[in-house]
Amino acid sequence: MSRRLLPMLVAMLVGLVGLAWGLGSLQRIFANEREDARQSLQSRREALEQYARASLTQSLRERLEAARPALDAAVGDPLAPAAGLYLRERGVQVLPRLALHDTGDTTPARERYARLRAGTEVADDLEDPWAERLARTRAVEAALARGDRRGSTVALMALLQHRAQYVLASTRDVPGLLLVLESLAERGDPVPQLMHALVRDGLADGKGGRMEGLQRLVLSRRSRFTPADFAFLRERVAALSQRVGAPVDDFEARARELADAPLALPESLPGPALVRPGWYLEPRGGNQVRGVAVDATALLEALTREMRERGLLDTQGRVRLLGDAALLPLEGLPLSVDTPEWARAEDALERRYRLKTGMVVVCAGLALGIAALAFLAQHRKYRFLELKSDFVATVSHELRTPLASIRLLAETLEWRLAEGAEARDYPARIVREADGLGFLVENLLSFNRIDKGRWVPRLEPVRVDELVSLLRRDLESWSKVPVALEAQVGELSLRADAQLVRLLLSNLARNACAYNTRDPVRLRIEALPGGRVRFSDNGVGIPAADWERVFGEFVRLPGQGREVPGSGLGLALCRRIMRLHGGTLRVVASSPEGTTFELTFPPTATT
Repeated sequence: MSRRLLPMLVAMLVGLVGLAWGLGSLQRIFANEREDARQSLQSRREALEQYARASLTQSLRERLEAARPALDAAVGDPLAPAAGLYLRERGVQVLPRLALHDTGDTTPARERYARLRAGTEVADDLEDPWAERLARTRAVEAALARGDRRGSTVALMALLQHRAQYVLASTRDVPGLLLVLESLAERGDPVPQLMHALVRDGLADGKGGRMEGLQRLVLSRRSRFTPADFAFLRERVAALSQRVGAPVDDFEARARELADAPLALPESLPGPALVRPGWYLEPRGGNQVRGVAVDATALLEALTREMRERGLLDTQGRVRLLGDAALLPLEGLPLSVDTPEWARAEDALERRYRLKTGMVVVCAGLALGIAALAFLAQHRKYRFLELKSDFVATVSHELRTPLASIRLLAETLEWRLAEGAEARDYPARIVREADGLGFLVENLLSFNRIDKGRWVPRLEPVRVDELVSLLRRDLESWSKVPVALEAQVGELSLRADAQLVRLLLSNLARNACAYNTRDPVRLRIEALPGGRVRFSDNGVGIPAADWERVFGEFVRLPGQGREVPGSGLGLALCRRIMRLHGGTLRVVASSPEGTTFELTFPPTATT
């Protein structure tokens, strides 16, 4: 049979290899499709992220460019607002403005102002410009005391010319100018435009330069004063400004904005960068860094709205800034564009890929299953052919043997009768051989009818002791060896097909006689509660591994070194008979001393 199956196995292996190659190629195609789809999604995401990065970069640069006039103004004018602006030159923070007050807890400017007010200030050296400045200051005060408006104006001009010509220490210059302007406001009739210029806007110095007003002077020279002096001058200048009607709010605001320490921003920048505290910084030539305060969250929200309006994002998509680094270079800004649409697309992609992969696996499984079924079918076919061949050979042998015996006995009987010899046992022997032949034919026909479902049992009450009596008589007619049959069945009656049950018991008895080496053959039939009937013999026994196999078709066990006649259908027919009655047949015990079969009928079949 192996040689018969070899071509089919080779063909199946070739087919399976081809199928495996085809399914593998199909799976690679599916994997490539998934990878292409992923790359498409990733490319779209990268394109949107690049767009978002470019838009955010442009917005930051536009903000800095828009703040450029304000930044230049704040650098040149201490009264110009500098909130949200940043400037660092040569490593020193210029904006936001720093207090940078002189250290120490003394108040030289305040003390000098008090001496000037009391008229006790004197110059240490008569050739010192401060001496001349004191003289001109006192000239202004004297003219004011006399009520000489023209004289006070002339003296004031002379004082301003001296300020333009000589640069004195701030602790001298500012208190002196403050005192003069306060005197003008208190005792004179100053020109409003002139006072505004002196207090706030400043005046041209006649040499192409400009003298700063008192407000700008105090703010620009803040580093020359101690904190106490600055607070004192700030208070006096604010009061003077209010008296002469000069704007003072921006002066107060700039004074309050002065920071004690520079911002904690990076010292070096690789290029334009976004700094986490909320600044956009951009290095310029000349060791200069400019920047503007930004609200990154608001910028990202505005960018998200813009991309939604352009149809680049759905209503749930958003732009996020990734990472937690303090410094984010503008080139390669870590932006992420997230939208549930991509997650849904990726999930759908994975589902389709898993479905296709599952289909490939199912196809492979089906192919293997079909191959296995084809192999089993072919194997069963050849096995059936072998069994059929064996069965035909066995049946032919079983039929030829009794026919040959019948012919030989008949010829011998004819010869003996012609010779007048004794031949009384020959008819009985012929009948016995014919009975064996008939039993074999009956087994074959009964097995075929039951197997095809064409036997409908005729159920009627049957006494077991009557079946035992029939079996005893049958044994006496065909058994070639002595048989001792013992029965303990009592009054048990079965609702069964008498012909089938008789055939079942005959098969069990014939097997017991065929697989037996003892003399006499002992058989025992015993009725048990629950519709059970046990049939025991003293034969050679059945190995435990074959207890279930013996009920198969065409199964014949060896008979301890001798060939046992039979078709291999006896026990298979017995089990089918029991199933036809709704019962079971099994081996309950077997050893070299004999075998016990148990017939179990359904409760409805016992009376």
